[in-house]
Amino acid sequence: MDQTDLRILRILQEDSSLPVSDVAKKVGLSASPCWKRIKRMHDEGIIKYQISVLDAERLGFGLTVFINIKTGEHSTSWLKEFSATVTAMPEVMELHRIAGDIDYMLKVIVPDMAAFDAFYKGLIGTAALTEVSSYFAMETMKETTALPI
Repeated sequence: MDQTDLRILRILQEDSSLPVSDVAKKVGLSASPCWKRIKRMHDEGIIKYQISVLDAERLGFGLTVFINIKTGEHSTSWLKEFSATVTAMPEVMELHRIAGDIDYMLKVIVPDMAAFDAFYKGLIGTAALTEVSSYFAMETMKETTALPI
């Protein structure tokens, strides 16, 4: 990967809907070589997928909750089942297995407290969990999907 690839990635992280011709102009290439670079980065898995980032609040999802989970179970089969169950829950935006005092961290987005309560009841019914702590976001001060390349 060279500096031109990195410039292309920076541009696409900001607006992946730009036509290849516009991206090419911004990086000083013609459209065909720019398209080939983008295709190569797709093929190599550097560009995983292209999405539209939606405004959660405007769509009625006004509550963001971070959930820390501790469990007494650490077997491979338990992890596989827990991961499959939690990733299938549409409210879960992120699921991380982490090192430290807790085992898992989730980012959950729901419309309101009643929806979170229903989600929470479903979550604690999925597996034996030792401790579940929820933290409610009061304000999003920074939100990005762009990597610092």
